[in-house]
Amino acid sequence: MLRSFFLGILFTIGIHDVNGQAIYRFRFEEPWSVAAHGGPTQYFGDLYSLWKYYEGVQPDYNAALTGRYTFGTNLKARMDLTYYQISGQDTKADPRSGRIPRDLNFRARNYEAALLVEYYYKPVKVYNITREFLNPYIFAGVGVSTNEPYANYRGEWVPLKPLLTENEAYPGVVMVFPMGLGLKYKVNVYMDFFIEGNYRFTVTDYLDDISSFNMSGFYEDLVADYISGENPDRLRLSVRQARYLLENGEPNVNLIQSSRGAPRRGSGDPRLDEPNARYDGYFSLNFGVEIYFAQDIWENWIFRNRGKGWRFW
Repeated sequence: MLRSFFLGILFTIGIHDVNGQAIYRFRFEEPWSVAAHGGPTQYFGDLYSLWKYYEGVQPDYNAALTGRYTFGTNLKARMDLTYYQISGQDTKADPRSGRIPRDLNFRARNYEAALLVEYYYKPVKVYNITREFLNPYIFAGVGVSTNEPYANYRGEWVPLKPLLTENEAYPGVVMVFPMGLGLKYKVNVYMDFFIEGNYRFTVTDYLDDISSFNMSGFYEDLVADYISGENPDRLRLSVRQARYLLENGEPNVNLIQSSRGAPRRGSGDPRLDEPNARYDGYFSLNFGVEIYFAQDIWENWIFRNRGKGWRFW
């Protein structure tokens, strides 16, 4: 009887200890997490307008990695590293925009790094097992992006920044100010799914290599480089309007000179006739997965050793 009594106590203690470990194994408060996400990207500038002229969605793409750190009840710090493509072209312009056919186009594949702060509607400084299943959030921050627009000219992609198509030496790295909102869904103690919209305001009107309304302020320099043969691509890539081209596709220098630089470049909106009257920007709609670091994440979630060999959980 005495032996059975002690065995019962040991068994009860063992069960309690196992259950305790099973419960407390998930009572961790890990401030660090990492996420991978991606989705469509939309450019806004002189070659595209959505809000005023309804030119439809013309998406490109982006892919990003994010690190997060919880430092307040509803606050997280965040760092983003993003690779994205944006593009635009005249061919899809709404006639109501006043954008006469200029045959201008661009494509840019850039890298962005940004630091942000997120504010969550529900507390995030909690045990991971008690995280909310749905938690909306807003965010804002500051960052930098490369700025390397290219144009498709006779089947080849030509870098535009070195050409100074508007006699403006704009920088290859620009400031960006991301802000937006998102929604997270708790999949399990270690992982969230999320969706977020992120608009980047910038301080440049040269994401698309276009800022000036027309060429009146700089056409003489471009014509001089074309005639001398020093850099003819400057004029070739600045003037693409059919009426200012010869039959062979080369710029009509005499017409450009007689018009005093009338070939158009910028938007047809009269409010935007001045350089830098509106800065360019871009928007991304991303879908992603966030993983929370934990001491036993590899042992107890991703892989488990059962029977013969390892298996994915």
